Amino acid sequence: MKKLLLIVTTVILAVTLAACGDSDKKEITVGAKNFTEQFLLAKMTTLILEENGFEVDEKSNMGSSALRQALENEQVDLTWDYTGTGLVTYLGQDPIAEKQVAYEKVNEIDQADNGIYWTNLSEANNTYTIMMRQDHADELGITSISDLADYMNNNGNPFSFATDAEFANRPDGLPGVEETYGFEFTDENVKEMSIGLNYDALRDEEVETSVGFATDARIDAFNFVNLEDDMQFFPSYNAAIAMTEETYETYPEIEEIMQPLAETLTDESLRELNYLVDIEENSVDDVARDFLVENGLLEE
Repeated sequence: MKKLLLIVTTVILAVTLAACGDSDKKEITVGAKNFTEQFLLAKMTTLILEENGFEVDEKSNMGSSALRQALENEQVDLTWDYTGTGLVTYLGQDPIAEKQVAYEKVNEIDQADNGIYWTNLSEANNTYTIMMRQDHADELGITSISDLADYMNNNGNPFSFATDAEFANRPDGLPGVEETYGFEFTDENVKEMSIGLNYDALRDEEVETSVGFATDARIDAFNFVNLEDDMQFFPSYNAAIAMTEETYETYPEIEEIMQPLAETLTDESLRELNYLVDIEENSVDDVARDFLVENGLLEE
């Protein structure tokens, strides 16, 4: 009888200890969309969280809508997303150019309506940009969209512009740029094409200017320059972490853990990371780990 009692006690103790151990386990699911920049952000987040004792399940390669639904349904605990996407696409709000205002607005509405918390706002802004070839811009002394407007107005609007049809016609696209900066491309000089081909057209000197995305690797690969949006027309698409309310409340330390990474993210650093993967064909894992080590965010 004593032997049986000892066995039962041992089993109960083992079960109790196992339960306590499971409750101490820190598990997190990190999501990512289906393009290189998102793969990199997810992998860097995974590596940092693992370094801080989390068990991480990484779910990448989702479309934007699918990832957002997974976050709302708590199939994903956190992801890097963009303030402009949150405001305009998910919440149906008007775009906001000033990054802090956009961040505070998306956080306020998303918390109240969906229990989604936004943290770790970064300087990296994957918004629209107007591009020129670096050597051509240097030759003409054009560094900003205001400079471009002055040149166009003083020289008979000579430049052509590569764009997709959507940007050419939406109010927060080319028409808004022209109205804000006070110049215009002639109808025959607006060259509409499939998204992506605009980079090739600018590189091959088929046009003088083009729309682009500020963190695209081809900007560096093709030696383009992003003209400064000095009147802050384009909406803020700054990268930040979006997480579920349960994650935010259960693991409040995540915001502090991820802040050093957020502080390293800029347009330039993301373009370089995208370049290493998309142009030089390095693996996402290697590029992510090397970046974290080089910036003192991960032990070698």
